[in-house]
Amino acid sequence: MASPPSHTLQLVTFSFFLTLTLTLAQKQSYIIRVQNDFKPSVFSDVEHWYSSTLSTLRYDSLKSSDHKEDFIHVYKTVFHGFSAKLTAQEAQQLANYDGVLSVLPDRLRQLHTTRSPHFMGLDSPSTMSNLVTESDSGSNVVIGVLDTGIWPERSSFHDQGMGPIPSFWKGECTEGENFTKANCNKKIIGARYFTSGYLAKIGSMNSSTDIKSARDTEGHGTHTASTAAGRAVGDASFLGFAKGVAVGIAPKARIAAYKVCWKRGCMDSDILAGFDKAVEDGVNIISISIGGSAVPYNLDPIAIGSFGAMEKGVFVSASAGNEGPRSMSVTNVAPWITTVGASTIDRRFPADVVLGNGKKITGSSIYRGDRLHDINHFQHLPLIYGGNASVGLRNGARHSSSFSSAACMPDSLDKELVRGKIVVCDRGGTPRVSKGEIVKDAGGVGVVVANVFPMGEGLVADAHLIPGLGVTESSGNLIRDYINSNANPTATMTFYETQVGIKPAPVVASFSSRGPSAESSFVLKPDVIAPGVNILAAWPDGVAPTELSSDQRHTQFNIASGTSMSCPHVSGLAALLKGAHPYWSPAMIRSALMTTAYTQDQQGNALLDETSYNISTTTDMGAGHVDPEKAVDPGLVYDITTDDYLNFLCASNYSGRDIKQITKRSAKCRGKHDHKPWNLNYPAISVVIYTTQLQEPAIVQVTRTVTHVGEAPSTYTLSVTNPKGVNVTVTPTSMNFREKGEKQSYVVRIKAEKRTVTSLNSVIEVGKLDWSNGKQHVVSPLVVVWKQVLRNHDIKVFDYL
Repeated sequence: MASPPSHTLQLVTFSFFLTLTLTLAQKQSYIIRVQNDFKPSVFSDVEHWYSSTLSTLRYDSLKSSDHKEDFIHVYKTVFHGFSAKLTAQEAQQLANYDGVLSVLPDRLRQLHTTRSPHFMGLDSPSTMSNLVTESDSGSNVVIGVLDTGIWPERSSFHDQGMGPIPSFWKGECTEGENFTKANCNKKIIGARYFTSGYLAKIGSMNSSTDIKSARDTEGHGTHTASTAAGRAVGDASFLGFAKGVAVGIAPKARIAAYKVCWKRGCMDSDILAGFDKAVEDGVNIISISIGGSAVPYNLDPIAIGSFGAMEKGVFVSASAGNEGPRSMSVTNVAPWITTVGASTIDRRFPADVVLGNGKKITGSSIYRGDRLHDINHFQHLPLIYGGNASVGLRNGARHSSSFSSAACMPDSLDKELVRGKIVVCDRGGTPRVSKGEIVKDAGGVGVVVANVFPMGEGLVADAHLIPGLGVTESSGNLIRDYINSNANPTATMTFYETQVGIKPAPVVASFSSRGPSAESSFVLKPDVIAPGVNILAAWPDGVAPTELSSDQRHTQFNIASGTSMSCPHVSGLAALLKGAHPYWSPAMIRSALMTTAYTQDQQGNALLDETSYNISTTTDMGAGHVDPEKAVDPGLVYDITTDDYLNFLCASNYSGRDIKQITKRSAKCRGKHDHKPWNLNYPAISVVIYTTQLQEPAIVQVTRTVTHVGEAPSTYTLSVTNPKGVNVTVTPTSMNFREKGEKQSYVVRIKAEKRTVTSLNSVIEVGKLDWSNGKQHVVSPLVVVWKQVLRNHDIKVFDYL
């Protein structure tokens, strides 16, 4: 029997050389992107065509014309194609078929407020009269939250006083386990769940933690949804901490929950299905606090799904990641995504560990229970270090050779030595809150978690099960030095109530992932920062605040930290901006957020980096901290079209096939040298000087186009702050706009001196352009990077003029 043509996507007879052994070989799930205009006319629809494609790979497919069971998902809106379980050989064979653009392994990804709206000025009279009022708190905007689902009974999601569901909405409330259509209302207007990719990977769900419905059994999705768009709830708190009125950023915005994450993570194929349905349903904003390592855009389903959403006018806000302060750790970096880093607010939850020598070290905790000084009348208790074999560990393990023991891992502590003592544990190996549980099981009475983050002075508050607190890296070193220098070290702990008005604030969170982007030096990432430390928001029933099985506490609100928490702040702001300016594109919304962002704290000093409390840089915070009051009326914005992104991809050396994998569009990249990656109409300007090809002086020419969004005619004049070692000239230096919607362009000429740069390092200098009409300031960071050319094609693609 003749075998099918190796490059034809059509229904053919399966060849006998593909045996039953191959059919039964170990399979994994893949995402297959298809060029739908290749569909032969013999097929009535693309799903029939996809089925016939699988039939060329499977012997048993000849027995039936119905192959729907082969699919994990079929994608029709932001992405054309399907996902399915294949052997490695099948995947390789399928990748060679004409019409198949890419075959990507399906990866498992992980999930990355009473005070923050006030801190951001959303309850001030001026802001209330502008952004909140003009948008009616986002009442005609739908935020699609791709996360772990939602707990609909929370008061944050009531619909009292809300108007009819927007007429453009086409979504549905999908019923499932412990979730009915009655769980949706005029606030939660849509709910779906996606299990197929997860089940294909994991095999089966844990019945005690994973339920097949949009109901949230993890907490993350409920927390992010209520942060973005929760209704006002009075007398909210977490066990008495952070008391006040809990309210989301856009309290009248509608929520559509897309449950794509489960106990063990989130599969790419399910995430892509969530994007597909969310855009088809009619969401205006997508909020996704999920991430993985940065990869080329054509290999990243979040980037691909976001591009399809952007084409339909949907704004996508995504978390930057929690791998800071490591350089180039930022994720979700596609230029059509708004990438959000995390900052602190002016609230903290202090707790002290007082050493036997009288030294008081302040850390952070939201422990609520019996306190050491209540039990022991302020008497100090023995203090030991979990990394010192002589006092705490089994088997003679020492800190220098056993990180897991130093981190107080299960069964690593000697009960005879730990009983009745406060134990200092290094972070790592298990969640921070698990350290107290481990110490308690070994008979300890208190825990100090040192090095809350791998580096620096960052702190977050944890809800410890026993008296416990977290301290910074430097504080941990002080405590260890005290223990090592005293024969009988002792300590006690003191816990306090919530403190507000803390200075300085905001500060860039030490855990927030940093730029520059590993995928493009010409796009500033993260774009902005927003509150992401110790954020109070709604929490499900039956989910312990620590998510530990031994934690029997229940609460309607929980305090959490991460860029997962900062992302929905921006999602909510985008909903307010979309409500106030319905015609604004996703790029215009991001531009308003970036060009009005601030880089000084509430005392007028430069924003600091929590890692070291040195001045923060653009690679830490992007354009700066979002400023809602100014973003609603930015004066000028930088818009970006789909064609602009295509030109950027061409100029960034993506092949026509790569671009089609991302965009569904054919792109031959003719004359790609006419397009420069730094000419993407981004609100920030980033250029790279390759030192090995540098002529004295190096000159880079950049073009930008702005759109006037003010109601009245206005004239803007320019102020330039030169980066160190750079001379910047701009033509023109003044722009006069006569009507709303008018566009004008300007040219930036960047003249850079020669720098000596090693192959492993680069030099980054930052300035800014500030266009002002006397009322508004439209600010663009200007980043110049000196680096060596490491690949031959860099010279060809990134020639300057």
